[in-house]
Amino acid sequence: MVWYIKEFSKYGMVVFAILYTYEAFAVFRYEEPETKNGIYIRQGILLFLIHVTGFVTIYVSQKEPDILYLFLGIFELVVLFSVMVLARAIYTKVNRLIVNNMCMLLSIGFIILARISLTKAVSQFKIVIVSLIIGMAIPYFVHKIRLFKYLTWIYAMVGIAALTIVLLVGAVTNGSKISYRILGYTFQPSEFVKILYVFLIASLLYESDRFIHIVISAVLAGAHVIILVLSRDLGSALIFFVVYVCLIFIATKNYIYLILGIFAGCTAAMGAYHFFSHVQVRVQAWQDPWNDIAGTGYQITQSLFAMGTGGWFGLGLGQGTPSSIPFVESDFVFSAVAEEMGLLFAICLLLICLSCFIMFMKIASQLRDAFYRYIAAGLGIIYIFQVFLTVGGGTKFIPLTGVTLPFISYGGSSILTTIIMFFIIQGLYMIRYDEQVQQTKSMKKLQKKK
Repeated sequence: MVWYIKEFSKYGMVVFAILYTYEAFAVFRYEEPETKNGIYIRQGILLFLIHVTGFVTIYVSQKEPDILYLFLGIFELVVLFSVMVLARAIYTKVNRLIVNNMCMLLSIGFIILARISLTKAVSQFKIVIVSLIIGMAIPYFVHKIRLFKYLTWIYAMVGIAALTIVLLVGAVTNGSKISYRILGYTFQPSEFVKILYVFLIASLLYESDRFIHIVISAVLAGAHVIILVLSRDLGSALIFFVVYVCLIFIATKNYIYLILGIFAGCTAAMGAYHFFSHVQVRVQAWQDPWNDIAGTGYQITQSLFAMGTGGWFGLGLGQGTPSSIPFVESDFVFSAVAEEMGLLFAICLLLICLSCFIMFMKIASQLRDAFYRYIAAGLGIIYIFQVFLTVGGGTKFIPLTGVTLPFISYGGSSILTTIIMFFIIQGLYMIRYDEQVQQTKSMKKLQKKK
């Protein structure tokens, strides 16, 4: 019986993931609410099947099955479906694709973390509950409060101060100062400052794209990036820099700024290579990890072995050795997914992330208020670029950057920040709906006058 469950999960979960991914893109083809509603219902069913199959498989794969796995899976499923129901009940104009995709990604993260470490899976689940409770209130404030665009200097002061505290008193992790502890809890301020940073740049650019505004925004953005570089948190520094360059280009449509940004980024990358020894180690490991397979290249080679061993359908949950990769639950969680759940499942995971990004940018393109448009675009760029950095590093496409895979990797700050980002987008989606209603009313008035 156990053998049949394991074999079914290997192929069944891949099929369910492919069907879910298809629906995540099919929704863009339709405008009719009835058709979309059917898609969202099918997504919920497929999420249920993946989650149940995953946890049952993990349970039966244990030498001494622990009933806690099943209880954890049930509680997680209840929370995920409660979010899907409550989000729609509280906010009638909620974007259900974003909610469904968020819950699906959280489910995948729950499954793979439970496979790697039950203790960390339980800890992650607690963080997700708190994060979702906080997140549920955010669309209301984004939708109702219109003062956010006028808090430019508050965003700047709070963000720079938070990063400076880490620089001065932060704990060193793998050569970088990225966090500090308060009341026994570890915080990574750069995760939260990313949101303030997007609000800062948006508030500077929404009124005007004149050169003086570009200069001011460049100075403030540079202050954030320099502090991160001094803290040796180069992964976050890269994210901040890329978001700034992209938002400047979106706001101005000026290719000169884009070219200058690319040139500055390449120059900074070369400078980082020459001034930081751990960057040199990562680049060397990226170029030829096989040269020092037991040392600097160990992480990346183990990651590649895991993905290659898993094949298209994976070895099956509980059948691989993901723990052989250092920091697998954070930096290399994508490799663990590919090893045990298969490359096809891992590709579906990436496509679901892409579906979220497309929806973010679609919402951004439809917002008439430039401030909100830049926020939606900025958060979308942060999200998809972080996915690219994590997966690219784990697959040897780019050097390792040490950033987490949103919703999947273990980490409280990352989970809370990403959930907040997704609910901010929900608030912006509600604003977009209000703008469309107002535009329709204005058109009707004009028609009556004629």
